[in-house]
Amino acid sequence: MSKSVSKKSESGTSEFDAAELEISLMAVTPIDGRYHARTRALAAYFSEFALIRYRVRVEIEWLLALAENPALEEFTLDPGAVPQLRALYHDFTLADARRVKALERTTNHDVKAIEYFLTEKIATIGIGVPSGMIHFACTSEDINNLAYALILKEFSERELAPALDSIVATLSAMARQWRGVAMVARTHGQAATPTTMGKELAVFAARVERQRRALERQEFLGKFNGAVGNFNAHQAAAPEADWIECSRRFVESMGLVWNPLTTQIESHDFIAELLDLMVRIDTVLLGFARDMWGYIALGYFGQRTVKGEVGSSVMPHKVNPIDFENCEGNLGLATALFQHLAAKLPVSRWQRDLSDSTAMRALGTAFGHLMVALDALSRGLGRVELNAARIAADLEAEGAWEVLAEAVQTVMRRHALEDPYERLKELTRGRAIDRQAMRGFIAGLELPAEVKARLEKLEPRDYVGLAAELVERFAPGGKAKA
Repeated sequence: MSKSVSKKSESGTSEFDAAELEISLMAVTPIDGRYHARTRALAAYFSEFALIRYRVRVEIEWLLALAENPALEEFTLDPGAVPQLRALYHDFTLADARRVKALERTTNHDVKAIEYFLTEKIATIGIGVPSGMIHFACTSEDINNLAYALILKEFSERELAPALDSIVATLSAMARQWRGVAMVARTHGQAATPTTMGKELAVFAARVERQRRALERQEFLGKFNGAVGNFNAHQAAAPEADWIECSRRFVESMGLVWNPLTTQIESHDFIAELLDLMVRIDTVLLGFARDMWGYIALGYFGQRTVKGEVGSSVMPHKVNPIDFENCEGNLGLATALFQHLAAKLPVSRWQRDLSDSTAMRALGTAFGHLMVALDALSRGLGRVELNAARIAADLEAEGAWEVLAEAVQTVMRRHALEDPYERLKELTRGRAIDRQAMRGFIAGLELPAEVKARLEKLEPRDYVGLAAELVERFAPGGKAKA
């Protein structure tokens, strides 16, 4: 692959050199255009170059597996040839990829072009490999399904999981920092029983972490069993070999889970499972981005300004929540693609059709929008500053005392006072209740003196239950106690 040519300006932002900027300006999709600086790492997994390289890797590893098969005693490799063969994918270059594409223009078949490419390369380096053993007994999907499984597995482990871990860690740290910052909760958009900002952030951290754990459990399946999944050619060529066991060992040697029952294609059910998981992650984060947008609109968070940045072309005062809006928009695009691919990929006519092949090429676009969203969310979280005074003002406003109605009527229930809910409803529903009105009501209740004294001291900012303890015990990264 080409090396990154980006550099840092004095402000710390990425800059393109002239050539890269031109490519970005002419790109059709924002993944390779506007957002290229944020999605550059995806090229190692989802670019055409990367797909070719992964295919070469599978072809070479299958060749090595054949050389170790005792039933094929006529085919052996000198041990010194092994690193030379693996170097063909370890050191794969853009020039190599261009040669594959040139061969494809003749073959009109992308995997056959790789077979011809390897035949040329192996002959050039002088390793005694019969050309017939390259792509031996393979259908194209034997190569493709393992290549895509490796792409998704390694991308998930190396790029996606760390990005999610970073979001969880940031939210957990913010949750602990603000675990005691009381605020008015807003159920149905209306003032409700107080909570704390930290606890609300901990909820999202825990939800993302749960999906992150599901990602760790995700299986990545592979098959290697020929044109219709029955080892037909294998058995015809070498009936003495245990091809089922050979297939299992080979797929598992690639770090994948072996699927023994398939048609020509691996059924893609695991890909659908992975993409459905991505939709759940998108959904959680979309809700969070919208909540943060709302908290910024309320003034609960301010945003650090960036020198030279403008928030509006005509209103110079504005600092817009653009990172959370960018996150929301990209999550929507990612979800739409994930949902389509999850529904489409497991469906194939009879033993296979090619509609999955063209759809699979959109995986990089889908994950690209997700990674842009995660980057935007991280940027947004890095800019917000809690406005504790604004949050406290909402709690201390003279019209906020109605949120104590729940506490008062629940105490009345415990002490068997008559019609507690109805009495508080009559006092508070649809009305702005101040300190004097609430304490006047409490003073008229027939409660034990110590209970009444405790209620009279209660203020909205104190009525947060066990919010701080919940954060301490159960926010990700802490030590949960039963």
